[in-house]
Amino acid sequence: MTFPFAMSAHGSAERHLGSRAAWLRAAVLGANDGLISTACLIVGVAAAKGSSRSTILVAGIAGLTAGALSMAAGEFVSVSSQLDSERSDIAREQLELAVTPEAEHEELVGIYRSRGLSEGLARQVADELSMQDRLAVHVRDELGLDPDNLAKPVEASVVSAVSFSAGAALPIIVVLLVSSALRVWLTMSITLVGLVILGALGARLGGAPQRRAAVRVFIGGSLALAISLGIGRLTGNAL
Repeated sequence: MTFPFAMSAHGSAERHLGSRAAWLRAAVLGANDGLISTACLIVGVAAAKGSSRSTILVAGIAGLTAGALSMAAGEFVSVSSQLDSERSDIAREQLELAVTPEAEHEELVGIYRSRGLSEGLARQVADELSMQDRLAVHVRDELGLDPDNLAKPVEASVVSAVSFSAGAALPIIVVLLVSSALRVWLTMSITLVGLVILGALGARLGGAPQRRAAVRVFIGGSLALAISLGIGRLTGNAL
């Protein structure tokens, strides 16, 4: 059976970082997307000649609203599909346990045997675990799912929308507080700092190298902002 935590050598519960993957995907990616997409939009509009503060703010708020709603809807549809698939697999497994319980039991024995247990021990483990919640055992070890922790569409949708809005709010605040002379460059600078912090934070919580993640988002963010700046100036001059 798989558990979200294991006992360390000192007897304390050691929680695996992988169990945070779904939450990190929704929160960190949402904040990253909100920050870079809104900042690029603001930089592009601000780089055009004659763009007023109100025009830039309208563009930024529109980008925040559209992006947050898009993230929420997309995440809800995606995770709902995942949940439907998980429920379908569990229902199919429940039916197989009712129709062919012996074959399913032998399959469970084979799973434990493939993990290195001897024939006798694998059968003993399968027998003892099946005396409790047989379906839960098969769902965990045969399907690789946790019946108590299936996909959560509403939670993922809300986290994505809130995190996107939080990231998108940063460049909008800069526009509100900074003069037109510093608006573009300060927005770009603060956005890159925010991307580096988010990248390092996500890597740290996920147990991945922080420097590599920070460099990756810095390079990607710099390219995106530079392209937006160039397009904004070219478009502004042309119009």
